[in-house]
Amino acid sequence: MSAGFVAAISGFASSFALVIAGLIAVGASPAEASSGLFAVCLAIAIVNIVAALWLRIPLAFAWSTPGAAVLLATASEGIRFSDAVGAFLVCAVLIVLCGLWPALGRAITSIPRPLASAMLAGVLLPICLAPIQAVATLPLLAAPIVIVWLVLYRLAPRWAVPAAMVVAIVSIVIAAGTDWVTTASVSQLVFVAPTFDPFIVLSVGLPLFVVTMAGQNVPGFVVMSTNGYVAPPRFALVASGIGSGAANLFGGHAMNLGAITAAIMAGPESHPDRDKRWVATLTNGILYIPLGLGAGLAGALVAAAPSILITAVAGLAVMGALISSVVNALEDPRHRLAAILTFLVVASGVVVGGIGSAFWGLLVGGVVMAWLGWTRRSAG
Repeated sequence: MSAGFVAAISGFASSFALVIAGLIAVGASPAEASSGLFAVCLAIAIVNIVAALWLRIPLAFAWSTPGAAVLLATASEGIRFSDAVGAFLVCAVLIVLCGLWPALGRAITSIPRPLASAMLAGVLLPICLAPIQAVATLPLLAAPIVIVWLVLYRLAPRWAVPAAMVVAIVSIVIAAGTDWVTTASVSQLVFVAPTFDPFIVLSVGLPLFVVTMAGQNVPGFVVMSTNGYVAPPRFALVASGIGSGAANLFGGHAMNLGAITAAIMAGPESHPDRDKRWVATLTNGILYIPLGLGAGLAGALVAAAPSILITAVAGLAVMGALISSVVNALEDPRHRLAAILTFLVVASGVVVGGIGSAFWGLLVGGVVMAWLGWTRRSAG
């Protein structure tokens, strides 16, 4: 139970601000962003509880943190939130299809790791620059956040980002006072009727799908197998896709298999007896209900904060993901050029024909990788 509690608190505190900021970046109003956070918390709660009671293994689900980073990176004045929700739904349908149609799942997970990792690194880079920018522009408020994160990253890595978030809240109170508490609304679900714009699907939905599958679901399966569990792919993908789709209609972005939080609950620290660790996931799911009820307060906090502070905390939250992505992207010397070009195109933030840089980065990297592979074969 304690492992489930730690995973819930650390997972929520580490990136709830990123989720809200990402939703606002793609057109959500503060009320819709709070609804989205609430909805995805409820979806996580339901799927975790059902999975724990049915499968009796610590199969844990979480929201897509890299997916929220994709939303923040694709911010554009021209995006309507209903179009973003339509893109979210396309992502959810594709996840369900991956569960029902294994060949599709294998095709997606067979996207060359250098390209998928480089795309994610390009998405994360601007966000990970935010702590530096925040210290430069608001040193008295931002420097303590970064210092606390750095100290705890060395001493207690699991609590580094939650502690940084606590310091950020103190900084926000110093900067904005406490009036934002009184503006917080009761958490409630706000229905968002989806609309479908093919350009937004390619700019938001496709990158969200790729990073959710390659950056979250695949590592989630690895965490389970490392700890001696067989995670049923069909259940995991269909359940997370349906949960995502339900949350999408109320503004949530995507959920997936947990990785870091799953390691907390599936590892030996959770319980010496492997057959009892499912209780951690059950506890985690139950706790996400009261955490979701705090979405209104979380939304008011983000709205009151200087935007650079929120992005700075988000950057600290995904710093580990950036490191892993860069390492994976450059691991194979044969594909470094394709990976670097993918990274540069995505990080540039260019929009061509109404389609964002994440799509173009994958396209450019894929073409370069195919060309270099063909020339090597021809030379051989």
